Amino acid sequence: MQDEVERLVDAWRRERPDLDVEPFAVLSRVSRLARHLDRARRDAFAEQSLEAFEFDVLAALRRAGPPYELSPGELLVQTLVASGTMTNRLDRLERRGYVRRRPDPRDGRVVRVRLTARGRSKVDAAVGDLLDREAVLLAPLSQRERSRLAGLLRAILTPFDTAEPQRRD
Repeated sequence: MQDEVERLVDAWRRERPDLDVEPFAVLSRVSRLARHLDRARRDAFAEQSLEAFEFDVLAALRRAGPPYELSPGELLVQTLVASGTMTNRLDRLERRGYVRRRPDPRDGRVVRVRLTARGRSKVDAAVGDLLDREAVLLAPLSQRERSRLAGLLRAILTPFDTAEPQRRD
């Protein structure tokens, strides 16, 4: 069965036989899948009236475990955004009642961000919906194939993930 990427690869092989277009066979599919995943994520978050960036912050706090609290610096590392961006995100989440900021009891100069019960309910519902939608995307694969694919993608991503973290603006 030929898909859109196979047609793209065949066309490039025909037009540019001097190039090795094999990376397109893999990475164009990854790119197309990423677009479908982005759409699934947007839809899952919209069900909970969340933006993707809000989910990212709430999910980082939820994964931290009780008391569901991190410093803004820890959130920066996990979400890969600049300090000013994080401040704006925390302001918005605090206004919505999903997080609360408070001074660190050990060092009053440091702020701690804590997930509220409302924020926890919101992120738990969103992650459940997201996982349902992601399962649909992976449905054509057996469990063994999913594990194999996860391992292959890990091999590609590990050099990027172990490099010095880069902050985005």
